[in-house]
Amino acid sequence: MEDLLKVGVITTTHGVRGEVKVFPTTNDAERFLDLDYVLLDTGRELRRLDIENVKFFKNLAILKFEGVDNINDIEMYKGRDLWIPREEGQELGEDEYYIADLIGMKVLLEDGSVFGVLKDVMETGANDVYIVKTNDGKEVLLPAIGDCILDVNLEENCMTVHIMKGLLE
Repeated sequence: MEDLLKVGVITTTHGVRGEVKVFPTTNDAERFLDLDYVLLDTGRELRRLDIENVKFFKNLAILKFEGVDNINDIEMYKGRDLWIPREEGQELGEDEYYIADLIGMKVLLEDGSVFGVLKDVMETGANDVYIVKTNDGKEVLLPAIGDCILDVNLEENCMTVHIMKGLLE
């Protein structure tokens, strides 16, 4: 399991005083209100940035970091990821998982045969969709619903799925 969880991506600057617009990669943008800091992936290292202020605009969080008071201090980090340590992550409910824990998971069919590997998760309005690369190299989209995803076992890094009629056509 990953030690860090991605919470957002800096999309652009906001004004000239060092604020940035962040696209949240969590299911709740207001999550930033509970955070004291984030770790910025600079490309060479993870840099701790203490959060001074949070506000929201449409689907974005606008963050102001302590000690970053000029657009020039932050502009170079457009497109960079923001992370938090796993222990700062929110408590998950039953049948909830961090995406980072699902990526790379072996996907098994009901009979125990290997179907493929989970490559990515698409977050849609109704439910997530798992992108599975099958053994023959194809991509299959599986809705993350109880009828399709039968079991997720984080310890064994595998999930068991039921292929509903029409999903492979």
